[in-house]
Order: sequence, then structure tokens, then C-alpha cells
Amino acid sequence: MAGLPGTERKQLIGMVVLRACSALIFTLLVACGGERAAQEPADTLETVTETGSEDVVAEDAPPEFENYIECGDLDAIGERGTLRLLAPRGLEEEALPRDGLPTGEWRALAEKFAHKRGLEPQWVYVDNFAQLIPALIEGRGDLIAVNFSRTQERAMQVAFTRPLEYVQEQLITRRDLDASDGSLDVVLRKGSAFAQTLKQQSTESRSFHPRYLEGPVTQDELLDGVTKGEFDATVIDSNLAEVLLPDYPKLRAEDLRDSRRAIAWAVRRDSKKLERALNEYFTEEHLIAARRRASALRDWEQIQETRTLRVLTRNHPASYFMWRGELMGFDYDLLQRFARDHGLRLSMVVPGPDVDLADALAAGHGDLIAASLTVTESRKAQGLVFTRPYMQVTEQLVTAADNMPETVSAVPVAQRLQGQSVAVNPLSSYYTSLVALADAAESSVDVLPVGGATTEQLIDAVAAGRYDYTVADSHLVEIEQTYRDDFAVVGDISGERDIAWAVRGDQPVLLKELNDFLNKYYRGLFFNVTYNKYFREEKRLKKKQRERLRDTSALSPYDPIVRKHAVPAGRDWRMVVSQMYQESRFNPKAKSFAGARGLMQVMPRTARQMGISGLYQPENGIRAGVEYMGWLEERFPKTLPFDQKIYFTLAAYNAGHGHVRDARVLAEQMGKDPNRWFNNVEDAMLLLAKPQYYKKARFGYVRGREPVNYVREIRDRYFGYLSVARNEQMSEQQ
Repeated sequence: MAGLPGTERKQLIGMVVLRACSALIFTLLVACGGERAAQEPADTLETVTETGSEDVVAEDAPPEFENYIECGDLDAIGERGTLRLLAPRGLEEEALPRDGLPTGEWRALAEKFAHKRGLEPQWVYVDNFAQLIPALIEGRGDLIAVNFSRTQERAMQVAFTRPLEYVQEQLITRRDLDASDGSLDVVLRKGSAFAQTLKQQSTESRSFHPRYLEGPVTQDELLDGVTKGEFDATVIDSNLAEVLLPDYPKLRAEDLRDSRRAIAWAVRRDSKKLERALNEYFTEEHLIAARRRASALRDWEQIQETRTLRVLTRNHPASYFMWRGELMGFDYDLLQRFARDHGLRLSMVVPGPDVDLADALAAGHGDLIAASLTVTESRKAQGLVFTRPYMQVTEQLVTAADNMPETVSAVPVAQRLQGQSVAVNPLSSYYTSLVALADAAESSVDVLPVGGATTEQLIDAVAAGRYDYTVADSHLVEIEQTYRDDFAVVGDISGERDIAWAVRGDQPVLLKELNDFLNKYYRGLFFNVTYNKYFREEKRLKKKQRERLRDTSALSPYDPIVRKHAVPAGRDWRMVVSQMYQESRFNPKAKSFAGARGLMQVMPRTARQMGISGLYQPENGIRAGVEYMGWLEERFPKTLPFDQKIYFTLAAYNAGHGHVRDARVLAEQMGKDPNRWFNNVEDAMLLLAKPQYYKKARFGYVRGREPVNYVREIRDRYFGYLSVARNEQMSEQQ
């Protein structure tokens, strides 16, 4: 309320007191969540809209959000359709675009999470940090989504997510002020966790006296006050200081603690489903974001330098899919051979189903497209350059089996479609073919664009009667027909079309290498065996396609046990399942040559140190693996980025923490980044199998290829799970 004239200040205080009394009466009358208390607005202190004056409301303005009391978990939040995000007033200003400012990043991350769950994000502001936890517990918000320090005192009241990052608390003073001893008045926002640190750091020669500012205060106001000499000092987190202090050259920062403090979001202690969903979301977002940061426009020379080939693809039965945890597919197997022939690692990249692969390639998210892509003029116009074809298909009109009359063969496809609707993905070649067919037909053909839909999902929808027809390539139809009979082929809507891989026009050397590979293997023994494996051997095909992973409801036979132990530990259970498959192929009786046992292949000695025995029992084996991962993660610096800590911990699980530490030291000596796994520390790990390197390492020899492959395969399988989940989510939204 700083800056208000006296009269206005008194009026505003009176209004606040009146609203506070109303809120107290309302809270006493209504139990949290009882009888859907939220049907009545909760007039509390928080601001729930971002509109201007209340006196003038535009005629077309949406109604103001009226807050309510809700203490339920994710299911209850889903029923209301709104995710209420708590923040202290004053952060609206800090959330404005400013390079690197964490507040804006948290805001975008929170809103994206809401949209991903089909919820509308609604920011609910309270006066200061001290009111955040009471507002959450009382059900006036669902999630504290700000730069929120995880302290022991706070953790007794709310549940924290997995840390988003670790920061150092920094004392901010003027450069011309001798702050090495004496007494300092330190201004803080009310409710700040910094007061505890200041108390701990005070000594006889140097003492800190917290002074709290009432009302909403921005970080800039605190720093400006220190600059002008209005305050001796303030405290802010290092992630904020890195962005803000360059604008305040008269100020300096001093670390207050020996260790870093976790920054996390908070939910109610009984909101287990919301906590789990957030932790899964953080893991997914960090790993995908890390992959995007590695985007680059590369030709053959750059690909060889990194020894990694990034392939853009789709999750479907012809190109790339998962069967019992194993990555498979015709394109996948062909490119595995190509990568092996050239000493490369293969990285499959599956963009969201509503992302055009040509756009992803142009943006550098991959090096080529291999997704049973039909060669068309429109795709060439997008800048795609195709390899020689390696398959020919026709586009076939598909309908439900009970929509197929006996005389269909006598009716031309174009005539049968007159006045009918056909559902296809607008990014597919089918859409172009149907538009051309509709233009040539005597009567209209209703082409229904279904964004993000896979061919399989559209066949499902047609078989269920939601659409009259769809279109699919003949080889995909053959695969689907091996294990289902609820749809039928009406006929071809095109002649034979070529299937090929695609690159950009600025990749002539990669194009030549791919064509050389196809010329060498096409219709040879390897190619024919691989082709038959996916398109001809009916018994094998039927088994694998029937058991192909189509949704994430059951990734393994042990999902409930994995969730039971992974979720409280703040781990994404899907990553644990991916690791479990890598360790034991879901075999609870698995035993290695070294004596590791069970689903997570933990050594009995290691398990005993954690008080666990009977590793062949699924519950014990999974619990031991999750706890051991947590122990290993704590061995790494808290300064490691979120995504990198996951990769380093996986490598340590496989090779041992000591060998990973050796690899980090060697990576730094080689001029590589010791805090990044892929293309940095993993390269050093490979060298530790050579005498000239492992003889100088503290922990000696390690079969470096094993942890390198281990981490990559677990990551790729995890991304495979995510691609299935994205397809599943798009299907639910249609």
C-alpha cells in the first residue's frame, strides 16, 4: 500500500478488514471441500483476476473468476476444470518478459502443465509469502508455483515436488558499504524463508536483523531500496541475482550458506495424485527441453563429429513402436544397421502428433525423417529432399466392417464417397489426395481434418462408427488386419506411391550416404529378412502387433509397485519402468554373473545396507532399486541441471559412482563440459576402457560402452513411453 494518500489508505484498510471478516465467517461456516463448498465464492484476501479497475467493466469482458474452497486432489480439480496457481502479489510484474528471470519460467511451466491436463490456469494472488501456505491448506488454491524454497518448517505443512533447481541464498549490499562486521538491517518480504538463514549466520562480530516489508514488494523494489541507501541489505536467491544484478552495478552479492537450498513447488500433503503428476511432468519437460536445446542444422560431417544420428519419426506399427519394452519398427531396424555401419549412435525423436515432421526437420530437431513418408510434390515444396524409395504402397479407403455392402466392388471409390465424410490427419498425404479427389468428384466429399490423430486411432474411430471413412497406406492396413477384423478396405484412392526417407536440401552428403546404404541393402538378405519380419511373417506379426504398446495404462506387470515407491521419492515412475526393463526385462528372478538380483538387479550387499532382503520378490527388488537411485543422486553436486542429474545417476547405477566421477574429471581435462552427459562425459567414459586413460583414473578400468548404452537406451525407451502417452492424450481430446 506504499504511496497511497492517507484517506485512500484508510478506506482500503477498512475494505480489507471487512473482506477478512467475511472470509473468517465463511471459513467457519463451510468445511473444506464439504458439500462442494465451492459453489459459493470465497471472498478472501487474495486477488484472483488480472483486470484493471472494478468500476469500469467492458461489455464483452469475461466474468471475473470467483474463488472457492476446494481441498481435493487432482480428480476434484479436474471436475472443476481450473487449476488455481498461488503466488504472492507483486510477482505479476516479475513475470513480464525478461531474459532468464525464473519467475516468468515458472509461470509458463505452470500454465503449460494446466493446459496439458485439460485445465484452465487461474492465478490467485495473496499479499505476501507468509499467506501462501495458509491459502493452500485452506483450499483457496491448488498449487504454489513460484520460486519457493523448501525448508524443514514448510515441509511439515505442505508436500513439495521434486526440486526444480538448487540455489544459493545471497546477501545483497552496496559496494561502498563495509558489511564485513557490525550490525545490518536486512529487509525481507513478509513470510520469507531467509530470516532463518540470517539468524543462523549471525555472530558476535556480525549480526543481521530482519525487517519485513508489508504488502506486495517486487525484487526490483528491494534492490532499488538498497541502491538508494533506504535499506542496508536484502537477500535474494542466486538464480534471481544472476539475472537482476547486472542492472544494479552499485550492488554486490555474498553467499550466506555453505550449501544450496532446493527450489520446488508445493501442494497439500494429501494431494498425492497432483504431486505425482507434477513430478512426472517436470522430468518429461526437462528431458525434452534438453533434447531441443541440442537442436542443430547438421550435415554428415557434424553428425560424425557427435557420432549421433537423430531420426524424426512417428510412433506407428511400420516405423517405430514398443513391444514389451523393446524398441522396434521397420525404419528403426534399417537405420540401426545404417548407424552401426558408420559407427554412429541412433537417437529416435518423436515430435508431438500435431507437429509437422517437415517443420521439425527444418528447425533442426532431427537429421532426417524416417516415418513411412509418402513422396509428394507438396512435401517437396516444403523443402524436403527424398532418398531413393525403399517401398511402394497405395492409399486405401477404409470403413467399418458392418458398413461394407456385398456389392461394394462394383461401385467406384470416388462414386461411393459422394456426399460422405472422410476423417484424416491434415498433415498426412491422405489429406492432399482426398482434396484432389473431392475437387474432381461430381458431388461434394466432406474431408474432416483431425489434427494429431494417428492412422491407427482413425481406424479405431471408423470401426466404432464415429466417422464414416478414413484412409491408410496399404502396408499399415495389412499390419492392422493381422489381428483385427472390425474394419474393411473399400478400395484404393491412389496408384502406387513411393515411400522414402527425407532430408533438407542443405544435407547433400547425408543424402548420398543414405542412398548408398539403400542401394547396397535394398532387396538383399538383410532388407528382405527385416521386411518379412514386419510385413510378411503373419504369426510373428500378429503376436507383436497385438501386444504393441498403445497406451500407458500398463507399461509393465509391476506398475502399481513401481508407482508406490517411485512417487514418494519424487521419481517419474515411467523412467523407473524403463530402467527396470533394461535391468531385467521384467523378470523378477533375474540374476547377473556378478550376483545382482531381481527386477532392478541390486547387489544383495547393497540391499542389506538399506535394510532390504529377498530381492527376488518384486516389491523388495523395486524398493531397493528406487532407494539406491536416491542414494546415488545425493552423491552428485546439487548444482547439476535437473535433466543431467537423472542421466548421471543412471550411469552411476550401472557403472558405479566412482567411475562416473573419473569420467567427469577426464571430460573437464579434455575441454568438455563435466556437467553434461551426452556428447561430453559419456565420451570420457568410453575412454576409461583404454590403458592410457584408466591407469591415471582414481577408480581405474571400466567397460565404458556399457553405461553409455545403458543411459541412452533407458532414455530412448522413456521417450518412447512419452510418445505413446502423447498419442493417447490427443486421442482422448478428439
